[in-house]
Amino acid sequence: MRRAARQRNKSYPFFSQEFLIQNHADIVFSLVIFILIGLMFEATAKTAILFIQPQYNISTLSPEGEVTLYQYGWQDCTTILFYFFITIILHAVVQEYVLDKVNRRLHLSKSKNTKFSESGQLCVFHLVSSVWSFYILLTEGYVFHPSSLWENYPHVHLRFQVKFFYLTQLAYWLHALPEIYFQKVRKEEIPRQLQYICLYLLHISAAYLLNLSPVGLVLLCLQYLSELGFHIARIFYFTDESHQKMFDLWAVNFVFTRMVTLTLVFLAVGFGLARAENQGLDWDMGNFNTVLIRMPVLLLVSLTQSWLLWKFIRFQLKRWREFRHEQVARKRAAAKQTPRPLKRDSSEWTNTRALIVRKKHSFSVSFAKCFVP
Repeated sequence: MRRAARQRNKSYPFFSQEFLIQNHADIVFSLVIFILIGLMFEATAKTAILFIQPQYNISTLSPEGEVTLYQYGWQDCTTILFYFFITIILHAVVQEYVLDKVNRRLHLSKSKNTKFSESGQLCVFHLVSSVWSFYILLTEGYVFHPSSLWENYPHVHLRFQVKFFYLTQLAYWLHALPEIYFQKVRKEEIPRQLQYICLYLLHISAAYLLNLSPVGLVLLCLQYLSELGFHIARIFYFTDESHQKMFDLWAVNFVFTRMVTLTLVFLAVGFGLARAENQGLDWDMGNFNTVLIRMPVLLLVSLTQSWLLWKFIRFQLKRWREFRHEQVARKRAAAKQTPRPLKRDSSEWTNTRALIVRKKHSFSVSFAKCFVP
């Protein structure tokens, strides 16, 4: 504990690598404060509001009254940048005040410590995102009316909660890229993390830019629930390696999620949008309902789900082989420990037999002499 405290309190030269890694959250926090201070002055308020509030809002009349809806545009990049800074700060808070304290109590190895921190961070994010996305699906009516996923396409006008959800999702997965450097992830772990980060960014960006936000919300909710189960199971496994039954529950949920995801995508994009009346490409209206765009979307989702299933099957087969090898090794060890019946030495048995024959021969000779005159 004292060594850890000394390392945290140790000062490094300014703008050095260790200084940036140790104080990156404080540096980002100062940038956020600088943007918030800009709201206090009239000359900079209009610029500062671009970073904080989603842009491209339109007021329309509805049976409920006047409603503010949002579109997407290039100025969304400034909003994503601001919440990119916010997620870095929240990441550091969860790491320092929750996960690091738990790690010190568990006394995990360095490799397990890294995986535990990764699962802890993703567990918090998946929990918040799954609850948030499910709440949006309920309030928007997508749960009880599945046909609304493809009806009234393109979904150009979004409510505040839908647009803000997508912006924060993009900000979170973008922040995961520099966190690989800040968390000093091992080289052999970097390709795996880059794979799923880039896949999330690709799918979320495609759903947002192609105006497929309802379909993206459903798929993200299912994916986050599946990943939440996996990371909870991994956290319990690191605390006690006997907790392996939760991985079996996650395996069933994983396969179910893949099947539902493929079914929904083919139902919404492959059949729903294919039968819609507004076929064609219109950049101004945000309509991308053409075969040349629907087919790449279906191909992207299908290849991703197939790749995930292939990795899952390979992992399960590897786990089954290791379990079989362990069973065989246990049987061999148990067979060696059981006592075997003692066998007489062949030479000893031969000597004993020869001695018996000699005694019989001497007895017969002496017995015969008794009758010889």
